[in-house]
Amino acid sequence: MATFRVEGSRPISGELIPQGAKNEALQVISAVLLTKERVVINNVPDIIDVNRLIDLLGDAGVEVTRLGKYSYAFMASDVNTEFLSSEEYCRKSAALRGSVMMVGPTLARFGKACMPKPGGDKIGRRRLDTHLIGLEKLGGKLEYSQSNSYFTISAKDGLKGCYMLLDEASVTGTANIIMASVLAEGITTIYNAACEPYVQQLCRMLNRMGAKISGVGSNLLTIEGVKELKGAEHTILPDMIEVGSFIGLAAMTGGELTIKNVNYMQLGIIPDQFRRLGITVERRGDDIYIPHHDHYEIETFMDGSIMTIADAPWPGLTPDLLSVFLVVATQAKGTVLIHQKMFESRLFFVDKLIDMGAQIILCDPHRATIIGNDKSYKLRASRVASPDIRAGIALLIAALSADGVSYIDNIEQIDRGYQEIDKRLNSIGACIERL
Repeated sequence: MATFRVEGSRPISGELIPQGAKNEALQVISAVLLTKERVVINNVPDIIDVNRLIDLLGDAGVEVTRLGKYSYAFMASDVNTEFLSSEEYCRKSAALRGSVMMVGPTLARFGKACMPKPGGDKIGRRRLDTHLIGLEKLGGKLEYSQSNSYFTISAKDGLKGCYMLLDEASVTGTANIIMASVLAEGITTIYNAACEPYVQQLCRMLNRMGAKISGVGSNLLTIEGVKELKGAEHTILPDMIEVGSFIGLAAMTGGELTIKNVNYMQLGIIPDQFRRLGITVERRGDDIYIPHHDHYEIETFMDGSIMTIADAPWPGLTPDLLSVFLVVATQAKGTVLIHQKMFESRLFFVDKLIDMGAQIILCDPHRATIIGNDKSYKLRASRVASPDIRAGIALLIAALSADGVSYIDNIEQIDRGYQEIDKRLNSIGACIERL
């Protein structure tokens, strides 16, 4: 298990280019299973979770060709459907939560899919009900193996379009249902659909492949099923989570940073939420510039009450950035309540920040109050372990701002979501050593 050795309190300045979006990559790469023709995907992030999914597709017989460092061509003309229900597939896919995105396209094209209990971050309950109920409404027959802990979904007579109202606006659930619906017979209407940029990108790619999806960008999608899809080329958006992480890093360390080619219009309210913490986020074309900050002050609501930052479905704030907002607030002037509504275990890493000298009150599993010290003293160096991807990057930001040398264990969690993060940050003045 690898470790980062991090020297804190070093000046950071320069330019960074965000990687391709991890969450989008897992969806659009799974969608290549919907066609026999060649699909080219650009700006693919070189991270553990995405690489594992690509390897899994290769094991299933998908022809994978690397065209460049971040570009791949996929051809799923000769898929080994027996492998997709084998013990080896179940074992490998169970180690990767993103493998759940293969279920919709596999069921739609081959009439059967296997869904092991997926792995991923240990951040609380991450139920799959939306996926399974949606696929059942399309005509999938669901069976569960208690001994092997996996679901089998079959549709011998093919999938049939229908109307459905999702119980929650699940991003991955919506994506799976969309991928199943594009080859279903008839019209599928999905109400309360997730409309995150990841889902919009998936719909645009599928439409280029010959799907008929309308309502893209809204929570009401209408999908007219087609008999087959063709090949296409697609470019993944910059990762909004990484953009937000870099904004927080610059402010927390007092750095001066330009984040290049961020696709600003797809960032939603992320820049404004950082501005509510008192951070200057300056748009320069499609770049973001963060100047040096000696101090930054948290706003209050108009009635003077404590600022609350909470996650919400798009166009609300993505829950994946709340860990970054939390750590950045520790060095602000003022107080903020962070409300993590979606996952009940995602805030439990705050004890590590408290050990580093942060003033945080964990109110309950979903809420934490952060009392900023206005950079009057730095966090203390410490030895911590990364419990999940997003807490991992928050702890790395804390270590880079701390006084002294910190060690972060279990950094595979960070590598799952952040591409060569040590090398890229070292290029702008950080000192991170991989042990």
